[in-house]
Amino acid sequence: MDTYLAKAVTWRDEMSRLRSIALDCGLSESLKWGKPCYGIAAGSVAIIQPFKARCGFMFFKGALLDDPDGLMEAPGPNARAARRMMFDSVDAVERMAPHLSNFIAQAVRVEKAGLRVERSRAPEPYPAELVVMFGEVPELKKAFEALTSGRQRGYLLHFSGAKQSKTRTSRIEKHVPRILEGKGMHD
Repeated sequence: MDTYLAKAVTWRDEMSRLRSIALDCGLSESLKWGKPCYGIAAGSVAIIQPFKARCGFMFFKGALLDDPDGLMEAPGPNARAARRMMFDSVDAVERMAPHLSNFIAQAVRVEKAGLRVERSRAPEPYPAELVVMFGEVPELKKAFEALTSGRQRGYLLHFSGAKQSKTRTSRIEKHVPRILEGKGMHD
């Protein structure tokens, strides 16, 4: 991880401080998805996310953590489980260090207990353009439904996110080969 931090162009000091807090809380460290990731033997707990304007410390199961002061945010409008704290300076990290340590302790308990964020009962609806494509490419429906629910949801959110039908159709056509290969959007 020292090499990762040494190569960091932005947020080096903030990431270094976040790292020391995570390690002081007894988390192990590894590089996953090209970023510093922290966990315990039972699984991954959090990841450091450097962005342009801020640096984040994201808990994979943050929705299960008690956050009465609303210090964490969802990383996007469709996030179900992840929550993160965002920082724009080392001083901000220092001010939030006690809260961060508390969240890490909670996250460790959640991971050790094997808790999971419940999935929504209602699946994402299939856009009409995808249903049409299922008729045009018969093996597509079987391949799509063989994907994990998370991969299916990722595609459905991406397809449905387009305002125009032609854009939805274009997105679907672009991803048909990946779906047929059993791959998710980010595989």
